[in-house]
Amino acid sequence: MLTSMKPMYELAEEMEFALGAFNVNSFQQVKAAIRIAEIYNSPLVIQGAEAANGFIGGIKDYRNSTLDEKKRGMELLANAVRKYGENSLIPIALHLDHGLSFEVCKAAVDSGYTSIMIDGSSKSFEENIEITREVTEYAHKYGVSVEGELGVLKGVEDNVVSEESTYTHPLDAVKFVKETKVDALAISYGTSHGANKGKNVVLREPIVTAIKECFLHENLHASIVSHGSSNVEEHIVKEINELGGELKNAGGIPIKQLKTAIKAGVRKINVDTDIRLYTTRNLLRLFKNDPDILKDEAINEIYNFMKEKPSAFDPRYYLQNLIPSLTSFEEPTAQMAKVDKAVEDAAMEIIGKLIVEFGSIEKAKYINYRTLEELAKEYK
Repeated sequence: MLTSMKPMYELAEEMEFALGAFNVNSFQQVKAAIRIAEIYNSPLVIQGAEAANGFIGGIKDYRNSTLDEKKRGMELLANAVRKYGENSLIPIALHLDHGLSFEVCKAAVDSGYTSIMIDGSSKSFEENIEITREVTEYAHKYGVSVEGELGVLKGVEDNVVSEESTYTHPLDAVKFVKETKVDALAISYGTSHGANKGKNVVLREPIVTAIKECFLHENLHASIVSHGSSNVEEHIVKEINELGGELKNAGGIPIKQLKTAIKAGVRKINVDTDIRLYTTRNLLRLFKNDPDILKDEAINEIYNFMKEKPSAFDPRYYLQNLIPSLTSFEEPTAQMAKVDKAVEDAAMEIIGKLIVEFGSIEKAKYINYRTLEELAKEYK
C-alpha cells in the first residue's frame, strides 16, 4: 500500500518507535526492502537521494546529473516501488532524500514520490523557511508529506558536504515548523554523514528532548528525524578488510545511542552507509567463494575495480557498468542472478536487523492508512 509518511509519523508518535528510512540505488534493493518489511510486518520508508536518482536514471557521473536525468531515475524508482509494493499489505512511502531545490522536489512529486525532503540547511534561516514553505505548499496539494532540515551535519553524503556540525536550536525549530508546516524536521544533534563519523561519537539527546517539549508546548505535530545515523558495525568493516577492502578509521553511531534518541523523541532514522557496507561485503564474499563468476566480463570488471580501489565501498562506484541490469525487470543471466542475490541479501540483512532495533516490527497493522487523495483533503 503506497502512502505518504503522515500516517506513519502519527503511529510512530503514538507508539514511540522510529521508522527506518533506507536509501536504495537499484531495483534489487527495492524488492529486498519490501520483502523483509513484509516478513516483519513493518511500515517501510524507501529513500532515493538526488544523486541516486541520477544513477538509476543511467548516469555514471551521477553526482552531476541534470534535472531531466534525475527525473528519469525518479520515474524508474517509482515504477519499481509500485511494481513490488502497490499490492503489498504493508504501508510503503517513497521518500526523496536531500532534495536541494524546489525544482527537484517538484519533479519527485510529479514522478510518483509520496514523501519529499527539502534540504535548505545550507541557506540562511529565512531563506530556508522560504524554500521549505514553497515546497510544502506544493507537495501538500497532492497529499505528499514534507521533511525539512534545520542545523548542519558534518560529513559527506553525495552532494551534501560540511566540515563541521551546527546543532539545531529548539526555539528556531519551533519558528521553522510554525512557518513552513512541515510534517517532519531533520535536526543536528551529533550524528554525521558517511562511514567516518569518528570514534566514541556521543549524541546529544537533550537537544531532541528540548525540541520535542517545545513542539508539545506549542501544539506542533512535526516529527523529529535523525540523519547520518548508520551504525558502521565493526564486524562488517573487519570482514570487508579481510576480503581485500581497505576501510580505515570507519565508525558509526552505536545502536544503543540511537535507541536512547528514539526514547527522547526521534521518529525517523536514515540509513545509507550501512547498506553500502553490507553490499560491498556480500559482493567481495561472492567473488571469493565463487571465482568462476569472474568469467563473466561485466562481473570481472567489478572485481577488478574493487581490487584496484579497495577503499571504495559505495556500490555506485563499482557497479556502474551494471546500471541497465540494476534498473530492469528483465530476467538476469545465471551469473548476474548471483550478483542480484548478493545485493538483495545485503539489503534484507541490514534492513531486517534495524526494523527490529528501531521498534517498527509488527507495527504495520496499526497504521491508519489513507491514500494521497485523502491526505490532500486533510492538508487542505
